[in-house]
Amino acid sequence: MIDPAWVSGLSAILFILGLWGAFTRKNAIVVLMCIELILNAVNLQFVAAAAHHGDVTGWIYTIFAIAIAAAEVAIGLAIFLSMYGQHETISLDEVNLLKH
Repeated sequence: MIDPAWVSGLSAILFILGLWGAFTRKNAIVVLMCIELILNAVNLQFVAAAAHHGDVTGWIYTIFAIAIAAAEVAIGLAIFLSMYGQHETISLDEVNLLKH
């Protein structure tokens, strides 16, 4: 079995890469993918902790997080399609919907 410290380290690296990408990118699709990377890092940590402790709770949290991530992607893509229809771009620098 893999040492939980290695899995936690991998999860932390994925989480940091997702945060970095979400705050430095300008394309809305890339930001959405980085948020998915953050959620997958958390899911990896839940599963690793559940396997280490022999508990099912982490798996249940992971199932709920995957369902929430699927809903987030569907809503995010719908928002991006609406943004593209109104402004003909999905660049986050060029579109500022809160001021309109």
